[in-house]
This record gives sequence, C-alpha cells and structure tokens, in this order.
Amino acid sequence: MESKELLTELGDFFKIFADPTRIRILELLTEKEKCVGEIAEILGVSQSAVSHQLKLLRLANVVSTEKKGQMVTYRLADEHIRIIIQYGLEHIREEKNEKDL
Repeated sequence: MESKELLTELGDFFKIFADPTRIRILELLTEKEKCVGEIAEILGVSQSAVSHQLKLLRLANVVSTEKKGQMVTYRLADEHIRIIIQYGLEHIREEKNEKDL
C-alpha cells in the first residue's frame, strides 16, 4: 500500500485534469508543441486565460516549455501525460458505448 503522502500527491495531480480548459489544452499538446497564441486561437479563449492555465500545468509538471527567440512553446512534460489522456478518453468512450447498447 502506498503512503498517505504519496496518495495525497496523486490526488493533487489528478485535480489538474479537472478543468475542461486545461484538458482541451493538453489534448491539443498531444498533437504537437504550441505557443500561447496558437492555443488561444484554436480554443477561442483569451491569451491571458490560456497563459493562466499553462502556468498551473507547468507548476504541476504536466507541461514543459522551450524558448525559441521571443516565443515560448509548450509541450507535454512526458509520455505519461499523453497516456493518461489517451486512457481517460478510452475509458469514457467505452462507458458511453456500453450505455448506448
């Protein structure tokens, strides 16, 4: 059994996935790295809102950054994040299919 502290950290980690805008950002970043402006345009939200969410994702070590000249690009921190999103979507799709039967 895992320690209480580790399980609390896991709970905090999963909270980062509880916001629809953050999930949409992460889903976009599964495709390729993007800058704030690209994400804001695709999602139809302000750059300020995207920047705020990206800051939270970065602090949670879910995304990482790379500065290219004046531009900062964001990407998923590692393959684990891609897998979590993939498995989460598969789980939801399976549940929906079972309900539709």
